[in-house]
Amino acid sequence: MTDKSVKVPRIGIIGGSGLSKLLSLSSVQRVKVETPFGEPSDEVILGTLGRAQVAFLQRHGPGHQTPPSQINVRANIAALKHVGCTQLLSLSAVGSLREECPPGSFVLVDQFIDRTIQREKTFFGRGLVGHVPFGDPVCTRMRTALADVASKLKLTYVNGGTYVVMEGPQFSTRAESNLYRSWGGTVIGMTAMPEAKLAREAELCYAMVAMPTDYDCWYDSHEAVTASLVSERMERIAVQANSLVEHVCDVLADHQESCPQGCERALDTAIMTHPASRSPEMLSRLGFVVPRIIQSRDGGSR
Repeated sequence: MTDKSVKVPRIGIIGGSGLSKLLSLSSVQRVKVETPFGEPSDEVILGTLGRAQVAFLQRHGPGHQTPPSQINVRANIAALKHVGCTQLLSLSAVGSLREECPPGSFVLVDQFIDRTIQREKTFFGRGLVGHVPFGDPVCTRMRTALADVASKLKLTYVNGGTYVVMEGPQFSTRAESNLYRSWGGTVIGMTAMPEAKLAREAELCYAMVAMPTDYDCWYDSHEAVTASLVSERMERIAVQANSLVEHVCDVLADHQESCPQGCERALDTAIMTHPASRSPEMLSRLGFVVPRIIQSRDGGSR
């Protein structure tokens, strides 16, 4: 079906197929969202999770069909915002670059190093230039909620860490793995960018839960990462991951007031293009994601 429903505040969740199968969703419906940026990875699954209204999207599509560099992240973020999401919780399998973040633990990421080079990373373009603040790329309010819930559930977690985002689809060389460790990287993966950047442009509160399945290839006394190893260990941690999501969504449902970090006003200081020079087509495309951008008299943010 095509989305024609009245939008309500929702919590967006991006993850793998294993997460969607275990989430205790009720009142489920699948929604096909058409965006100016193309097709999302899959239909959006709308439902109720405890007290929260949520929208779930499989990052790699049904059956894990889409490689990291070919995920249409712009369409994914646009679709989730379009169905009424105000907060976005992302989960990602990663390799650990630190002994203190072993496989089976959770890392509540607060920083990123973006090493990707092939991906569409912005909703802006020729005719509408924008630069959103990104010094603190994760919503502190959401990360605090995740830490509180992880503590109550007695999960093994680290509150804060730097996610190094590599292009892939190959895993790292040992030299690269050690280089990223020397940079202060905590975990390494292929999917957090441009997801976090586009979430900020879409004025969404965003948090990333990284789930180490291996030690990449730097740790000589442990086996190097393989695709089968990642899949096997994700199955082991899936129940804990789902419990974390379900409990934290109950907390996030109470986030009705403005974000203290100002995530929902990220475009207020971002647009550089003079109102008279702004492309109507670009304004329309961005307006699909952030409707208020075309509601002011001069066609700009307010």
